[in-house]
Amino acid sequence: MTNPENDRGYKVLLQLVIISGVLGIWEIAGRMGLLNPLFFPVPSLIFMTFFSMLGNGEISEHLSITLFRVFFGFLLGTVPGIIIGMVMGVSDKVRLLIDPIVSATYPIPKLAIFPLLMVIFGIGEVSKIVAIALGCFFLALINSMAGVRSINKVYFDVAKNYGASKKQLFTKVMLPASLPMIFAGIRLALGTSLLVVVGLEFVSANKGIGALIWYAWETFEIEKLYVGIFICAILGILSTFVLKKAEERIVPWIGRLSYNAGRQ
Repeated sequence: MTNPENDRGYKVLLQLVIISGVLGIWEIAGRMGLLNPLFFPVPSLIFMTFFSMLGNGEISEHLSITLFRVFFGFLLGTVPGIIIGMVMGVSDKVRLLIDPIVSATYPIPKLAIFPLLMVIFGIGEVSKIVAIALGCFFLALINSMAGVRSINKVYFDVAKNYGASKKQLFTKVMLPASLPMIFAGIRLALGTSLLVVVGLEFVSANKGIGALIWYAWETFEIEKLYVGIFICAILGILSTFVLKKAEERIVPWIGRLSYNAGRQ
């Protein structure tokens, strides 16, 4: 019988081999002159630039500011999104009242309303955090609402027949059953927060990973530009890993179901 932990280790090893292979081919092609070094510097030079920037504190300076914006924007948007989404999933009246507003405002690009946010909140950190929060809010809300609405009504009926209170219906039925969709919304919201913060730092910041990438482009420091992109990729990988681990702890049955489904 195959151990799921061994399967996971094999997948991670395979992914590392693929990434190493791509970097190796890139390095060899660059050294052979098959790639233009102005646009595609070899990975070894990019890594040297990365460690140099890490040593002089340039990366930590930009990264700390970006993480500050992401953390508070993500928190400010995701928590209310989950709460309101669950209420909308339970109450038809609330959903009918709020759903048209969500449908009208969700598709608007958050960068498009950023100038308005700067008018309202100023050009400081608050406007950036609010823009990130808006990007997270709708994803958390929509997934939380979908998670609650996807619960089979039979579960509520059975719980009520056994005398479950409203609190027990929430803690024993609604919350556990909707957690997979809620976590999906959280993962999407966190990924969106990284996208939005880099875009905001392109246009309205002197510090941050987005600002680092933009200034590297303006000064044609291509190695630094790749370092900024590399850091964004690492942030995405780490955030996905952390949320997956949290989901495995809080919703362990989902991982077992996925594993069993994959074996069939």
